[in-house]
Order: sequence, then C-alpha cells, then structure tokens
Amino acid sequence: MTDPTGQPVSARRMRTRELLLGALAEYDAVSRAELSRLTGLSRSAVGAGVAALLAEGLATEDAGPPAAAGRGRRAGLVSLRPATGVVVGIDFGHTHITAAVAGATGEILAERTAELDVDGRPNDALNSAADLVHQALEDAGQQLDRVLGIAAGIPGPLDVRTQVVRAPTILSDWVGLDPADELGRRLGLAVTVGNDADMGARGERAFGAGRGLDDFLYIKASHGIGAGIVLAGRTYRGSTGIAGEIGHTQLPGATSWCRCGSRGCLETVVSITEVRRQLSHVLKTGSGDGPTKLPALAELPSHPAAARVVTDAGRTIGRVLADLVNCLNPEAIVLGGELGTAGAPLVAGVRESIDRYAQPASAQAVSVRSGRLGRQAELFGALATAAGLRPGAGR
Repeated sequence: MTDPTGQPVSARRMRTRELLLGALAEYDAVSRAELSRLTGLSRSAVGAGVAALLAEGLATEDAGPPAAAGRGRRAGLVSLRPATGVVVGIDFGHTHITAAVAGATGEILAERTAELDVDGRPNDALNSAADLVHQALEDAGQQLDRVLGIAAGIPGPLDVRTQVVRAPTILSDWVGLDPADELGRRLGLAVTVGNDADMGARGERAFGAGRGLDDFLYIKASHGIGAGIVLAGRTYRGSTGIAGEIGHTQLPGATSWCRCGSRGCLETVVSITEVRRQLSHVLKTGSGDGPTKLPALAELPSHPAAARVVTDAGRTIGRVLADLVNCLNPEAIVLGGELGTAGAPLVAGVRESIDRYAQPASAQAVSVRSGRLGRQAELFGALATAAGLRPGAGR
C-alpha cells in the first residue's frame, strides 16, 4: 500500500490507519482525544494518522464551536467523508465465508460464498476470503483501487487492545493471529475486523430491526451463540473484547461437552446443530424410514411439533437473556443468526422466559423481535463498517 505521494506505507502506519478508520466507522464523529482513548494510540500517533486521512480525503475535521468565556474553540470532531466507490464486507462463519461488494450506501453489487472449516483451517480461510473478495470485485466490474474500505466479522473475540485472537477456547487454531493484518497483507488494503455478533448488531442497526435503537442486544444463534451489545448507541466489547460470549453460560442440568472444554454450555443445548437434530427426531416419517426433509425454519409455524422444538430452544435462550435484561435494561432484543430465522416460535419462547425470570419493570421495557436481515446481518454489518454508514442509513 502507498500513501498519496506514492511512498510505501509502513506496517505501523497501516495499523494506525486501520484502527482510526475502524473507530470512525463505529463511533461516527469523535474528537482526537477520544480517538486516542478508543484505539489505544498515543496522541501524536492519532495526530499523524488523522492528518494522513485528511490528506487522502477519507476524513473531515470540524473546527468545533467556540468555547465559553473566550477560551478559544472546543476540540474539533473527526468523521469519515462520504465518497464514491465501493466497499467490501466479509463474513466468516464457523463453516462458511462470504464476501460482498457494495456501493457506499450498502446496496450489494456482487457476492461470493465458500464452504470451509473456518475454525480449524485459519490460513486456508484467510486465503479463501481474499480470493472471494477478488472474485466478487470482478463480478461487480470493479477494481481494487475503487475500494473505499474493507471490514470483516469473525466468529470469536478479538483482544481490543491488540486486535489479536487470544481466547484459547474459541477459534483455538486462530490464537496469536491478527486477522486484520493477515487480510490486509493478502489484499494490499487496510481491513477492519470485529466479532461477528458485533457486526450483526451493526447490520441490524444500520439496515434492519435495530433502526432507531441505542440500547439493545443482538443475539446471533447459529452453530455458536453470541451477543452484540449496544449501549447508549455504542458497541460494548468489555475490557478485552470478550463481552457477549453468552453461548458459554452454563445451564443447570446440562451435561454435554462444549468445544470450550466445559460441560453444559448454552450452545451445546440450543445451537442450530442441536435444534436440527431434535427437529429430525420429531419429523420422522410414519414408516420409520428416517426423518423427512427438514423444513426451512421460516416455515415452522405450519409444523406445530417442529415449532414447539424451536419455542423450547427460545425458552432456554431467554432464561440466560433474562439476567442480561436485569443487568442492562435494554430497549429490545433482536434475534438473528440461522436459528433467528425461525421467527415467531423462537420469539415466543424467549419472550416467555424473560417475562418469567426478569424483573417485571425490566421485562416490560424490552421488546423481543426477529432480525430483518436473517443470515446476512453480519455481512451487512461489515459493509456498514467499511462504508462508515450511520445507523438507519438505509439501502
């Protein structure tokens, strides 16, 4: 990668640029001091990085309003500059990778998907992601130099201080990798990487069921279960980036081993794999020849027995969410991921448990709703991050 003068950009400057672009995409207009706090960069590094973004035309800086009593001007706010071109979003699932090219307002121009063991083959997954990006760009008739930003979501926590995968029990084969740096080297452009549930929350907030919400929980229920937490309009990741890993909440009486090494985790009981196993058992043919073809989850209301399986899964998830409702007092819970596409049966189960186990005042304040973006929420969240879209921007 080169700067506007054609000179190579060092790895350190590329990392600074990536962190600043990621923070601006997530938090909209912020001061330089706040950028330093959000990214962990020194004020001098932020100053040099912001100056570079201004020179590239990627950001603007408001001088700020006058301060009181003739004390000069308040700190200016830095924000991303709307621009023409395309953005790239990448969604890493546990068993698939999807890359999409979209316009600067989020409309998808081309999309490519590959099935792959993402958890166990990180280098293959990263190589495949880069290949899919190039294929999607070719499909869209676009060149790499037209790309304004690239963002990706991965199905595990990143250390917010270093952007390195640290949690040894989730994505264990990725530990020590810096996915943003790895993708950046493969693509020759800076890449912003975040947790997939956080990306899902951003997608639903920008384009879907989270529009207009500043305090909500996005629940990605698929092969694993994670929560994207939005508080006061900002994604909450915790001190090191592992907030929202509700899939590893232990349930009384559950004994199945989890991939994290513990017994009885929530995702061993209600992952999409387990729910489909139960559906297969419920929907056996009368002749005993084995299960019928499983219906799409969105069709479950027409299969009462199958709908009861999903409602029961919702009750189990809702029991865990009731504690979060008591602690965080969110305005809404948005159900996403593959299991989230089940719609009304899942919503009913979650609602029932929250009404039963959460404090009445908290339960009454929270709505439970299905996501509108289905399995593409994380992809749209990555696109929104890459484009720096404000919540509610629309497609």
